[in-house]
Amino acid sequence: MTAAVQAAAPDRPPDERTMHPDSPWRIADFRTLFTAITFGQFGTNVGYVAVPLIAVSALDASPGQVGALATLSTVAFLLIGLPAGAWVDRMRHRRVLITADLVRAGLFTSIPMAWWLDVLTLEQLYVVVLLNGCATVFSDVGSQSVLPRLVGRDGLVQANAAVMSLIAVGNVAGRGAGGGLVQLLTAPVAVAFTAVSHLASALRLISIHRVPAPPSLLHGRPVRLGAQIAEGLRHVFGNRELRALAFTAALNNLGSQIVNTMLPVLFIRELGLPAGALGLFWAVGGAGLLLGARCARPIAGRLGHGRTLGLVGLWLAPAGLLVPLVDHGLGLWLAGAGYLTAMFKTGMDNVLGVSLRQRMTSDSLLGRMNATFRFLLTGALAVGAAVAGLVGELTTVHTTLWVGGVFLATAFLPVFLSPVRTRRELPRQHEESTGIQEGKPALESGGAG
Repeated sequence: MTAAVQAAAPDRPPDERTMHPDSPWRIADFRTLFTAITFGQFGTNVGYVAVPLIAVSALDASPGQVGALATLSTVAFLLIGLPAGAWVDRMRHRRVLITADLVRAGLFTSIPMAWWLDVLTLEQLYVVVLLNGCATVFSDVGSQSVLPRLVGRDGLVQANAAVMSLIAVGNVAGRGAGGGLVQLLTAPVAVAFTAVSHLASALRLISIHRVPAPPSLLHGRPVRLGAQIAEGLRHVFGNRELRALAFTAALNNLGSQIVNTMLPVLFIRELGLPAGALGLFWAVGGAGLLLGARCARPIAGRLGHGRTLGLVGLWLAPAGLLVPLVDHGLGLWLAGAGYLTAMFKTGMDNVLGVSLRQRMTSDSLLGRMNATFRFLLTGALAVGAAVAGLVGELTTVHTTLWVGGVFLATAFLPVFLSPVRTRRELPRQHEESTGIQEGKPALESGGAG
């Protein structure tokens, strides 16, 4: 991201003299990773706005083609998401992250080059987003797996809050800037900013030095890929809490993607609104993510970690039913309020859910656990995009939005009906190595309620 976005991030590094001994900001490599994520998130969010707008405005894509584009951008998690976790557990994470950013920079560079040469096609966009999704698989799994090794388990909640706040700021600044860049400079030029941002992220990651090697590399024990994948699946699906976290997040992603896939068609083609209005609407959702990420820790401190995950969903998730009301005038404001509220809930889920699942997983399983979650969560994005394209072709754009809104409003149920809702604290160290391996819910004393 740009330096301006980093400066706006609410969790920017404080003065080291005032930091708590457990603060992740004391660790130089975490600060470096945070800066790299800043660059990468800015580029990702500009591209999120620019690429579908190229398809709609420059290449005259239909709702089904826009849905196919969104599906291909995330289908990599369904194709290689599970083996990627096992592969990442066998690789040096720093190299994985750098390589992924360099690949993404090259892919997005090809779009403005093809546009300037007047050879840009929808098929090229399909290839770019598919390969970018493959690189993103390794980047996402690698970054979530390296974080506990950089900051330690005691610093996870604060580190995740900082990263999720940054992602939310990226949604606000990146998507808002993306809409503005498209409106001022055209969408292909805006995509060039995405390429530069990923290149800057890769260059920043070179400065990370102290990433411990994955346990599989240290011990040198060859294990079959299938056995490693199966172990990660058993770890997630064999535990009621992890399973509930996965299902709730997947349903939320499904609903969000159904909505987001149709928004460019609705704003640009049906409502006749400018690209800046679409970027602003998405930025409102980013503001909700930011507020949710910032409020997660203090609210969890009062209500309890799991209670917050359950109760906030019950209170706020139904706001997703306001999103399909998007239209001119009052409908746009109501939809914006519903989107802001739904994303606030998602921002809290991101901080608390990611911290919980990382604390419930040993270092040797982090890559596979994260890959299993990414397989489900981003696979849900691919399914949601396909559903949006199909429903949009067969019915109307507004009907498609109602389908997405229903998923957003009910996604909280798996967590609300699980033992997660009774957990007050994150698990202790012995729970990470015993109770979780047995597939039993590991609750702190006094956690029922």
